Amino acid sequence: MRGLLHRYIGVLLLCALVSPAQAQTFPDRPVRLIVPYAPGGITDITARMLGPRLAEELGQQVVVDNRPGGAGMIGFGMVARAPADGYTLVVATTALAANPILFKDIPYDARKDFTPLGLIGLVPLVLVVPPSSPATTLTEFLALVRAKPGEVNYGSAGNGSDNHLAAELFNHLAGIRATHVPYRGGGQVMTDLIAGRVAYVFATLPSALPFIGEGRLRALATTGQTRSPALPQVPTVAETAMPDFVLYAWLGLLGPAGLPAPVLRRLETAIAATLRHPETAERLRGIGHELKGGTPQEMGAHLERELDRWAELAKHVRFDAAN
Repeated sequence: MRGLLHRYIGVLLLCALVSPAQAQTFPDRPVRLIVPYAPGGITDITARMLGPRLAEELGQQVVVDNRPGGAGMIGFGMVARAPADGYTLVVATTALAANPILFKDIPYDARKDFTPLGLIGLVPLVLVVPPSSPATTLTEFLALVRAKPGEVNYGSAGNGSDNHLAAELFNHLAGIRATHVPYRGGGQVMTDLIAGRVAYVFATLPSALPFIGEGRLRALATTGQTRSPALPQVPTVAETAMPDFVLYAWLGLLGPAGLPAPVLRRLETAIAATLRHPETAERLRGIGHELKGGTPQEMGAHLERELDRWAELAKHVRFDAAN
């Protein structure tokens, strides 16, 4: 028994010595970047824009790994349970902060199970309809939906997605009733919107811009404080119909809780350099990002504010997981 005890203590001491050494050499193999949604949406598009430059900064391949399902909870849960070694990261979205108001059983604690790394940026959404829609302005759109309460449907990339939350908040403040049709990803909902199978979507700019430019979707309004440079001709909801309606999607990078300090510093440096890189920054701004960057502490503070914000909104607005 004493021999086993000595061996156990020896293993613990060895782990204590090896772990810092491994952290100092990070990364020495590819890093996996989890996207908790299907390909084609803003999270996927952003991850694939960041990946190549982040790989250059880290000196290792960054593999984008789509893990859709469960309102992002499958992907978030994978990272929360991953080893705290920096080799598994996730692109976090508004859903991470809003899921607690939608679901009772969540396989992680957003406040305790992640290490904040950096805020990528804020992205306004855009209310889009298919070209076949009779609505050519936001005013016409509101009149159309009000004339058919509960009969008009809207699509989203899934329960808890930015599309879902924005539409529910908009519908509540506008005093309209519509039916929610959740999909498994941003690409799928845009395909059905173009085909006219759903009537409208509050899409994130990166998802909608190509289709707007090709004339396959019609943009009625954006949700930012001011007009988006990517769509300067499209008015905001605030200037058109509801002065207090301002809403942004956000994206950030997180790792599992308990990342060693050397790994955290290495990732922080690489992420900051990636967002500062002129070509990468230009591409992200070109699809509607308002780049933020900042420290892990600032990302953590942002997540805390978002968790509190959606919890407070849920006291006044009913956010159903599936209508």
